[in-house]
Amino acid sequence: MLTVDKTRPVGPAGRISRVETLTLGTAWRDFSYVRVHTDAGLTGVGEITHPYRARETCQLAEAMAGRHLIGADPFDVEEIWLRMYQGDFLRGGDVGGIVVSGVDQALYDLMGKALGVPAYRLTGGACRDRVRVYANGWYTGDREPDAFAERARATVAKGYPALKFDPFGAGLGELSRAELRRSIDIVAAVRAAVGPEIELYVEGHARFAMHTAARLVRELEPFDLGWFEEPLPWTHIERYAELRARATMPISGGEHFHNRYEYARLFATDAVDIIQPDLSMAGGFTEVRKLAAIADQHAMVVAPHNSNSPLCTTASVHAVLGMPNFKILETFDGLLEDYVFDAVRGALPVVDGHIDLPTAPGLGVELVDEVFAEHPPSHGFWNMFAEGWEKRDRR
Repeated sequence: MLTVDKTRPVGPAGRISRVETLTLGTAWRDFSYVRVHTDAGLTGVGEITHPYRARETCQLAEAMAGRHLIGADPFDVEEIWLRMYQGDFLRGGDVGGIVVSGVDQALYDLMGKALGVPAYRLTGGACRDRVRVYANGWYTGDREPDAFAERARATVAKGYPALKFDPFGAGLGELSRAELRRSIDIVAAVRAAVGPEIELYVEGHARFAMHTAARLVRELEPFDLGWFEEPLPWTHIERYAELRARATMPISGGEHFHNRYEYARLFATDAVDIIQPDLSMAGGFTEVRKLAAIADQHAMVVAPHNSNSPLCTTASVHAVLGMPNFKILETFDGLLEDYVFDAVRGALPVVDGHIDLPTAPGLGVELVDEVFAEHPPSHGFWNMFAEGWEKRDRR
């Protein structure tokens, strides 16, 4: 079972014949992709972006191709997933989780192309006619209440029904009294700027001590938040339920987990109200569908994390269309340079805070090599626990 069986009858996509990777440099981060070819002349693409370890994810994807992919039938998605995870002894973690996720996306792209149908037709069909999205990355710049308020108004004017932001600067563990007041003043300014009908999500980036997080849920209560995201480190996952009991707003999280095995403690402890798996980290279509089903058993909803490129946005739309317990999808697409959309030609656009039903076969996205050649990766790094990280100035 954990080896490629070339004696089986092959499906309409043919067998995988080659795997390659590409990385695109942007001001936000380097976006990495895997492109899977078959001997039937088809290509499928998936996103393998890691915010800091582009070289590692690309190298692992290329290495795993020889061990688990070449000669395989793309329609054998469950077996390929198991072969990559179990056969490579990944045991979870970010680099391996990202590679498995991106390859899985590429397999669904290949299957959709082989059958002439959009990928979402293979993942439960559609429960809705379009997908609601929220904006992140819009607050890049000075960390001042007036500056946040101005950028929030401008973002809402583009049609977004919801915004997410981190008002806390470089706070880690605790916040000084001055920094606590500044952070709450930023949230207050954003709420006043956008009015009561726009949903606001506050990002904690998994970095506060329990007493600080408990103080924050009290301070944030007046602003009617849609959720408070990852207020505690996941090393203290058992305290999430305790914090939830104190909070009046929903608690969300889960972007740091890469499969159902890593998610097991989150579900067992009822840590959150809203899970946030990332299609390019949590195992691709094959695994995220399972996570959504388990979340439904726990009366949780799904709001996928997506700090990646428009390819991951597009793939995530295909993934969530068939989820009955889907809430809203994250996007950074409004932060990106125009050439990024040229590089991932066919990515679905955001219009008035929504993305319409896809119509092209597979994911409908092709990678344009010439654009990648013009914008090589920078392999930069910004430390979000350092002062001024919100400017996203990569060095």
